[in-house]
Amino acid sequence: MKDNKSLKVLKDAIIDVPGIKVGHSQNLKAGTGCTVVICEKGAVGGVDVRGGAPGTRETDLLNPVNLVDKIHAIYLGGGSAFGLEGACGVMKYLEEKGIGFDVVLTKVPIVPGAVLFDLAVGDYQIRPDAKMGYEACLKASDAEVSQGNVGAGTGATVGKLFGGLRCMKSGLGTASFKSQELIIGAIVAVNCLGDVIDPETGEIIAGVLTEDKKGFANTMSFLRNFPQKTKDNFSKNTTIGVVATNAKLTKAGATKVAMMAQDGYAHTISPAHTMFDGDTIFCMATGEVEAGANVVGAIAAEVMARAIVKAVKNAEPLYGLLCYKDLA
Repeated sequence: MKDNKSLKVLKDAIIDVPGIKVGHSQNLKAGTGCTVVICEKGAVGGVDVRGGAPGTRETDLLNPVNLVDKIHAIYLGGGSAFGLEGACGVMKYLEEKGIGFDVVLTKVPIVPGAVLFDLAVGDYQIRPDAKMGYEACLKASDAEVSQGNVGAGTGATVGKLFGGLRCMKSGLGTASFKSQELIIGAIVAVNCLGDVIDPETGEIIAGVLTEDKKGFANTMSFLRNFPQKTKDNFSKNTTIGVVATNAKLTKAGATKVAMMAQDGYAHTISPAHTMFDGDTIFCMATGEVEAGANVVGAIAAEVMARAIVKAVKNAEPLYGLLCYKDLA
């Protein structure tokens, strides 16, 4: 009964992991934004970059052979490579709070990050910058987290087989899991080339539309039937996410969890990890509960899959694009 009562207060979000805060900032008119996941006391970090077109920062630092063993925030943003500037605002915020890796003269906040391509949705000349990253930190909270057309998911779209002509609006989603004392959460901005499939039903819930925009064209069906007609012109993608847990993990363990969490992409996105997706997952481990990386990673894949489905189901129509709610 005690565990059941604790489950009732969970928000099914990454902020269910103690010590994790999430903040968003976005420009709806421009169609872009950023999301920051903060752990002020620091968390052991890992990363797995699976797609062929990533836009990232500080990922080499997370290699288990390298020095720094804790990170203080993870930045997720739109704006393609331009949007990486937003992480500078996160660093400014954390330095002002005295949070970071102590180098005597100051404390250097360790802020890995990744960006997705949303330049084609709104105004490509407006991208997340240091001001937007700082604003996201000011809004960071462990009490609630918005989903859908917010933060890094503001300009997210899915189903871009035909260069975005028949794509759908997606967004940002989050989910969590708790068993005994172990908690695992995920947050993700879904901006994939492929279709999104609900693993519980096996049905497409968002993706490339038919010409009349009343149903789904089915990306994989098209690729199988017309393998030589598909040109290498479907850019504008990338799904980026974070897994957080209160488990005690080494950097190698956190890296393995990030790798296994990519199975959540594979279970829900068809196809995933293409040369035109920069699919990236970070892991943050706060180190409070004994749990093996294999267990955490296997569960993290399931949690990530649910977060992806929630990103699609919480999206609203925007920029003239249909969303899940329009077709459900």
